[in-house]
Amino acid sequence: MFTRIFVRNMSVNLSTKILNNSELAERRLSELKHKLEEVRKFKIQEKIQELTKENAVLASKVETAKAELIRLETLHGKKQYQLPGQKTVAVCSTPNSDNQEINAPDTKKVKKEKEPAKKKEKVENSQSIGDTIIDVRKLDLRIGKIIDINKHPDADSLYVEKIDCGEDNPRTVVSGLVNHVPIEEMRDRIVMVLCNLKPVKMRGVTSEAMVMCASSPEKVEVLLPPSGAVPGDLVSCDGYPRQPEPQMNPKKKIFETCAPDLKTDQHKVACYKGSPLVVPGKGPIVAPTLKGVQVK
Repeated sequence: MFTRIFVRNMSVNLSTKILNNSELAERRLSELKHKLEEVRKFKIQEKIQELTKENAVLASKVETAKAELIRLETLHGKKQYQLPGQKTVAVCSTPNSDNQEINAPDTKKVKKEKEPAKKKEKVENSQSIGDTIIDVRKLDLRIGKIIDINKHPDADSLYVEKIDCGEDNPRTVVSGLVNHVPIEEMRDRIVMVLCNLKPVKMRGVTSEAMVMCASSPEKVEVLLPPSGAVPGDLVSCDGYPRQPEPQMNPKKKIFETCAPDLKTDQHKVACYKGSPLVVPGKGPIVAPTLKGVQVK
């Protein structure tokens, strides 16, 4: 009798233990499934971020290549036209160019056929010009190397530099940096240069570009391009695909419009409206020490 009771109790205990183990196994299996799902989501999100970064780099390279193509076309005599509702296209400036026949209407025919609408066309054209976007994409920022520098013969506060910007000939640049940066620190220096300003004479020397600096009332620092940057590298700004004009019209005040939004951030990175200025594939433009100051 005792043996029978003992066996029955053992059977009950064994059944209970098996049930408990089964429940524990199901619970752990559920936890593992949950963790696996979390890992899967994390990996997917990680892959999405990786692809997004790759897409951004590729988009920047495409815009850089496009800007370089436009620059080369301009240098070889192809004028750039902004057509309504279309991207900028280049057409040959030769009078009888086929491209001009396609893209440019016969003004005499238009005048004869649409004489009553002349005033309306003028209004629309002026609105088109007024709607043109003016921001950092219009600035031709490039990397240059100072290959020669001397003090201005007629101005104690000015340097006269020869800067290689990756072009056939170096540019002459006049910079008011004598009181801020020793000449020894300027020699052979890699810098960021604004290249599409209208050339202007400064105390008798024509300046063809501007060396970009971080500037506060107390201190001025020449900006530092990333390691590996070379003369001719183009500087881009994420969200603002490069569309620089060959030479900015001073009357449009393009640089003056952009200047208030060109600043270094809290990490000393030069930015436009918070978006870093970068050499694609190489890194951002930074200031040596200055944070939250104007870039000019």
